[in-house]
Amino acid sequence: MRFDLTPYRRSTIGFDRLFDLIEANARSSAENYPPFNLERVAEDRYRITLAVAGFAREEIEITAQQNLLLVTGKKDDKADGNQFLHVGIANRSFERRFELADFVFVEDARLNDGLLVIDLVREVPEAMKPKTIAIKTGAPLAAVENKADTAQAA
Repeated sequence: MRFDLTPYRRSTIGFDRLFDLIEANARSSAENYPPFNLERVAEDRYRITLAVAGFAREEIEITAQQNLLLVTGKKDDKADGNQFLHVGIANRSFERRFELADFVFVEDARLNDGLLVIDLVREVPEAMKPKTIAIKTGAPLAAVENKADTAQAA
């Protein structure tokens, strides 16, 4: 299903990235290879599991850029001399993109039994975390006298 987001783009300010993500997701939803799972392991930990049966570790590349995780698999088109009567296992190259939120980083990647598992962690810098400000009680603050006002009065 295709949505026209033009009316929303005209009436909102600062949501361009959100609309770009929605439109990019709608374009890429037709490609569903390789299948994947996305799960939340803990509050700030996530896991992507891709089914990459038939791919060796050397044929898969993971690239992490700012807010983008790119997983590519390159299969050699060499004929190994086998004569298949039926080919049901996908044996084609792929490129899968994942948009990452701010401060989400790849922690680990493992290939085991045809599953590529990518662990992600969200690490917000201390300067960006919310801080609680203590409210003090006691004597009221003394008024600060402005020296410019006193010079004009004299």
